[in-house]
Amino acid sequence: VPPQESVDPQKTAFLLRKAWTLYSVTPLYRFRRARLRDYARLLSAFIAAEKQKGLAVEVGVELDIKVALSSLADLRGSELDQAALLVQLCSRSQASSRSSEDKLVWSGWFCSMFGDDLSENLPEDFTSLPLFLSHGAESYTTLVGSWFQKTFDCCFRRLAISPQNLSWMVAMWAGCKLDRAASAVELVFSVPRLAQPLDISYAIHPEDAKALWDTVQKTPGEISQEEVDVFMDCLYAHFHRHFKIHLAAAKLVKVSTAVASAHCDGIVKILQSQYLPGVLMLLTELAISQIQ
Repeated sequence: VPPQESVDPQKTAFLLRKAWTLYSVTPLYRFRRARLRDYARLLSAFIAAEKQKGLAVEVGVELDIKVALSSLADLRGSELDQAALLVQLCSRSQASSRSSEDKLVWSGWFCSMFGDDLSENLPEDFTSLPLFLSHGAESYTTLVGSWFQKTFDCCFRRLAISPQNLSWMVAMWAGCKLDRAASAVELVFSVPRLAQPLDISYAIHPEDAKALWDTVQKTPGEISQEEVDVFMDCLYAHFHRHFKIHLAAAKLVKVSTAVASAHCDGIVKILQSQYLPGVLMLLTELAISQIQ
């Protein structure tokens, strides 16, 4: 994953080290970036109306939700990509003084990082931002999602990550160069068909994981399925030699590296700003494959 200099770490720092839940989104119909202010007002009114129906998000607190929509111009891969779109919900409780800080209660963003496969052949009135990431109460995600679906005739779906894609991620990220002391590479497996659920955690020293990947990878900067399989097989063989357990029979549910961590339920944490584009490129690809 080549680090890209174009992403300004200052502007994207707030995206790091948060657990983001992933969704894929079909293209938005008649979305106009010049109208972000209007959209923020309409979404805010929609949330207020839904809460009036008794769908209180936080019980017992009178909350005034303010919506902000903004473009993250840096976050795109190629010229064909749309700039990322950030949605933020802030609450101001009516009890507190007007001057008090608004509190960020939920954020979500639409993104396309080298999503050319989808954007190239789109009719004129459609905007492709296939990956959506949310952080905060699920009730807000549902409200925001339903407003976007109604307004732009699009469809949101939770994006799960298969064990095969998790193994790609761990191979790619284990091979990344990092300046400072990196945290261990950790794989979490769930053992199926047991009366009591059992998870097995397998931690590998980051330098060992990188050294192993460097022996497996034939062409720097390129990765094949075969190389990922060999990398995983070596890890499995090592584990079996020590513990007599066949990890290949268990299900890979989570991977953690110094670059990012990912869970099969579609929850991702990105830890390094220089690898943000690389991670988003992979996630955009997953989102597009679910849509097509």
